[in-house]
Amino acid sequence: MPDRVHQNPSLIYAVGTQVVTLRDVTGDGGRILYPKGAVGVVVRAPEDLNHSYRVRFPDGVEEPLRRDELVMLAVYKEGKIGDSAVTAVRSDLFERVIYRCVIGSRAYGLEGDQSDTDYRGIFLPTAENQWSLYGVPDQIERESTQEQYWELQRFLVLALKANPNVLECLYTPLVEMTTPLADELLQMRAVFLSRLVYQTYNGYAMSQFKKMQADIRNQGQVKWKHVMHLIRLLISGISVLRHGFVPVRMDQQREQLLAIKRGELPWNATEKLRLSLHQQFDQALHETTLPERPDYEKANAFLIKARRAAQTNELP
Repeated sequence: MPDRVHQNPSLIYAVGTQVVTLRDVTGDGGRILYPKGAVGVVVRAPEDLNHSYRVRFPDGVEEPLRRDELVMLAVYKEGKIGDSAVTAVRSDLFERVIYRCVIGSRAYGLEGDQSDTDYRGIFLPTAENQWSLYGVPDQIERESTQEQYWELQRFLVLALKANPNVLECLYTPLVEMTTPLADELLQMRAVFLSRLVYQTYNGYAMSQFKKMQADIRNQGQVKWKHVMHLIRLLISGISVLRHGFVPVRMDQQREQLLAIKRGELPWNATEKLRLSLHQQFDQALHETTLPERPDYEKANAFLIKARRAAQTNELP
């Protein structure tokens, strides 16, 4: 199913955008000039959503319309095609969960009294839902219980790209539920590890620390919990390259990381630690035996097997 047209509610349509009216455009005496569903083009865009657009119709006449009175033509034509919310309403996708685990502070061994329990996992939609006109969502969530599940293909793609949260799902010691298919995935988890861990982990940490340096300059403070998790991410990435395994528990580094979380380590000392970890990461990349890329073929074969198994209503 191709992606739907992105529609940000706060988006201001650019001049030249084709739009469809969501109401009749009337003239003097209530006479309908253009019926609901008429097509026009934006010739002047407002500075904000509180003001009107100027829309030109095929006969050259221009009329003012507010944002809630029109919609982009491309969005209008889509209708419900590819709208996975339809599937989410019609089917209880939570009944299709094949894997549930705990990640976050509790999995790292860094939790406090107020820490949430973050549940993550995978759901496998039925073939009927997967093949439908509406498709399935990339992920489903239950905010009340801190649960989030990725659709299987989405999960595999993120794992192949070395997404830290997804890789930690495959290696967390806190596994709450698996089906036989999920057990098979856990047994082959090493196929997702590659040198991409360096680019993904290192790149994210560098970008976030750059923002924190700006916070220190402009506000004189940072969110120390976030600093702790970035340091943890670097430690984890180094270990992946050295040992071919994603460490989730941080038992050896626990006291140091909690000290950072409490703000007990000066910013300069944190920066020194970060730079040292970056150097270790560089060295680990030079020495690692991990492949340049993950094993796309094995991941693809697993996905095809799972899709075939989803042709029945029984959860594989």
